[in-house]
Amino acid sequence: MELWYTEKQTENFGITAKITKTYVDEQTDFQKLDMIETEEFGTMLVLDGMVMTTVKDEFVYHEMVAHPVLFTHPNPEHVLVVGGGDGGVIREIMKHPKVKKAVLVDIDGKVIEYSKKYLPTIAGELDNPRVEVQVNDGFMHIHDHKNTYDVIMVDSTEPVGPAANLFTRGFYQGIYESLKEDGIFVAQTDNPWFKADLIQSVNKDVKEVFPIVRVYGANIPTYPSGLWTFTMGSKKYDPLQVDEASITEIETKYYTPRLHKAAFVLPKFVEDLVK
Repeated sequence: MELWYTEKQTENFGITAKITKTYVDEQTDFQKLDMIETEEFGTMLVLDGMVMTTVKDEFVYHEMVAHPVLFTHPNPEHVLVVGGGDGGVIREIMKHPKVKKAVLVDIDGKVIEYSKKYLPTIAGELDNPRVEVQVNDGFMHIHDHKNTYDVIMVDSTEPVGPAANLFTRGFYQGIYESLKEDGIFVAQTDNPWFKADLIQSVNKDVKEVFPIVRVYGANIPTYPSGLWTFTMGSKKYDPLQVDEASITEIETKYYTPRLHKAAFVLPKFVEDLVK
């Protein structure tokens, strides 16, 4: 008998993958958590029926959250990750020697626990001495830490359940206040095929808070539509003004110095959403 997992990405469309094993099937205090083994993408983390990460394609998302913003800020010593309990963004942050401390705040400790057990290649840097892991509410953490961080990365699920507050103007204002005077933040902002309204509203809200706002994209095959966007809000530094020669070579599979600016070149229909 064959077993298949299907993510219903809209009412009329989904993706499906053949699975060979279920490691975890649990309702945590915050969300439904599944860890499954798939034929095509390896181990897959699913939250509330949505694919969060897979061993095969995770590097795209995690590299593109971390590296564009860390190479835009000239001295990113103190970094916060909101969400991201699988540890992939932290792994990429640790490739930057300028980072003295990275704080990860995820509301669901079970994501951290099971990622360490079943996704060791992704979560392997969570025990790095430069990393502080907190099981807490990221929204409140930002509220309680003013003028603290050089860079803030929002690695959240889609705007449902515990992540709903992470897509509001009030949250972006809180991020602004939690950043230092030259700070930058970046957030995943979903896909333009199914969530165009979300991208427009986020872009509008971030522009009301930050003087420099840039949207960029990447291809992530297990995310809805495959085309994914990220929004960067900056107080001072523009990612499009970064000198390619200043981007040091680090071990990556997707991000490159040449891709840094190229990622901000959007398809026309996406560009129209954020004008």
